[in-house]
Amino acid sequence: MIQALPTSETVTQWITVCAIDQILPNTGVCALVKGEQIAIFRVGDSEEVYAIANYDPFSKAFVLSRGLVGDRNGIVKVASPIYKQNFSLQSGRCLDDETVSVPTFPVRVVEMQVQVNIAEG
Repeated sequence: MIQALPTSETVTQWITVCAIDQILPNTGVCALVKGEQIAIFRVGDSEEVYAIANYDPFSKAFVLSRGLVGDRNGIVKVASPIYKQNFSLQSGRCLDDETVSVPTFPVRVVEMQVQVNIAEG
């Protein structure tokens, strides 16, 4: 698990998590940000990144960062490694059960650093 690094932008809630090259293409990592496990995914070898909660509501385990990244009908998704439910990386919506979703978080790459935005709760 990667620990988020403090930045001078913490006032705006953008928190640097890791360098983009620490996330292999088409994989995810888990980062602990303000006490919350966030799954951050890199699509391809570009700077296209997504952030969702790491908690899989079906298996009740923190495992989504270890899921398989893919595409379903043009929707970038991750398949949970346990029961294989698919979640949209853009919306967090479960593609197999429309009544279930996981939280998503704003994420960006600035100067090759991945940053997430966690709102104060």
